[in-house]
Amino acid sequence: MDSYQRTIEHLLEGTGIGTREDSPCQIQVHDPRFYRRALRHNTLGLGESYMEGWWDCDHLEDFFYRLLRAGMEREMKPGLKDLLVAFTTLWNNPQSRSRARTEVASHYDRGNDLYQAMLDRRMIYSCAFWDNAQNLEEAQEHKLDLTCRKLRLEPGQKLLDIGCGWGGLARYAAERYGVSVVGITLSPQQVELAREICKGMDISIQLQDYRDVQGSFDRVVSIGMFEHVGGRNYDPFMDSVQRVLKPDGLFLLHTIGSEIEVKHADPWLQKYIFPGSRLPSAVQITRSMEMKFRLEDWQNLGPNYNLTLRAWLENFEKNWHGLREKYGDGFFRMWKYYLSVSAATFSSRKNNLWQIVMAHRGNLPYYQSLR
Repeated sequence: MDSYQRTIEHLLEGTGIGTREDSPCQIQVHDPRFYRRALRHNTLGLGESYMEGWWDCDHLEDFFYRLLRAGMEREMKPGLKDLLVAFTTLWNNPQSRSRARTEVASHYDRGNDLYQAMLDRRMIYSCAFWDNAQNLEEAQEHKLDLTCRKLRLEPGQKLLDIGCGWGGLARYAAERYGVSVVGITLSPQQVELAREICKGMDISIQLQDYRDVQGSFDRVVSIGMFEHVGGRNYDPFMDSVQRVLKPDGLFLLHTIGSEIEVKHADPWLQKYIFPGSRLPSAVQITRSMEMKFRLEDWQNLGPNYNLTLRAWLENFEKNWHGLREKYGDGFFRMWKYYLSVSAATFSSRKNNLWQIVMAHRGNLPYYQSLR
């Protein structure tokens, strides 16, 4: 046993993670270089070594849950690659107008077939709402309805959907609540499919940056997009919403949130899954909305997200046979790793999912929360 292996095993003491068959959470190390790589490159090394088949675990979410609950991320010293990522993020704006479209496309333009295989029939790529739901389809419909009811949608209103995805919410709101919708996204593949899905309805899907939106809207919604905005752009984002929202309008922000303010994203997720992304903290959100909006309602739906991610992983694995030839086995390991570690961040309460309702500061009527 070399020093790297001894150090890893010492760090894992008390977590229930081990290499023995009687360990509550067993890992199978296929290549002993795993220990050195995990120690030297931390989360990036851990993820890349899994992608390359150096180690396995039958219960990946439980593995990450145990690591996170033990605070293992605080035990790891930042490696050189981590420091480079942090330095670059501090001095650059990864979510600038010039880079945003490329970085969004790198994730959302992987292929519509991938997301069709993984998501529900409406292709909602955000946290579902599982109260009284028996499956993912019901849970996503419950989320859409909860969102629309919080927005107090009424026939004839005009809704702006920032980060509209494949148009699932836009179509639902138009069909069920009689509103007209403008949806914007930076993903060309999303635009193409969303226009097909919403064809014949009072919905306009546009390839557009949120900073370029013009017009006036009764309601604004943004679901699962604020995570891509970045700390330097929170104020410009809120300014853009304030500019187009009518004085008596409502704005609903649906976003993953970090329990603490983070300076840069996880290096593995940044490199392979969400380049340029960063999770906001509650303080960052409230700071960016000061003097612009009044906070009307704030709900944490975090417990629903690990259930949603498990459902996505189940669909992905079940439908992998139709994707394998195009994407390859390396992608399968990467995507399974991504969904599993993401689920663990919610079950361990490191991340939350917030739905926040805001109104213009001059909007006087009290907002009645849905509880």
